[in-house]
Amino acid sequence: VHLVESGGGLVQPGGSLRLSCVASGFTFSTKHMSWYRQAPEKEREWVAGITTAGGSTLYADSVKGRFTISRDNTKNTVYLQMNSLKPEDTAVYYCNAGYRTPFYDYWGQGTQVTVSS
Repeated sequence: VHLVESGGGLVQPGGSLRLSCVASGFTFSTKHMSWYRQAPEKEREWVAGITTAGGSTLYADSVKGRFTISRDNTKNTVYLQMNSLKPEDTAVYYCNAGYRTPFYDYWGQGTQVTVSS
């Protein structure tokens, strides 16, 4: 299993970012996928999930209405569009298989998102 996240950066409050996660080592189209994040000195938390064909999505209350998860099974990639970013969204963002619970013990390097003025 290999998961490579990208797209993070420094953004001002109210700004937007689009994260990508390219997966390999498993049959991507057969796995639900999720995004997670870990802020400094906090435990990793689930952010959003999407079913295998993208027909259903689910979001943590803290990001509902601001974040959108999507996937492209032809590219083995899951995305997270983040709008109206807040300082409390600052964290390292990771993807993993699974809908609300990580399927693999393996985690990629993540991508840092910093929301600050």
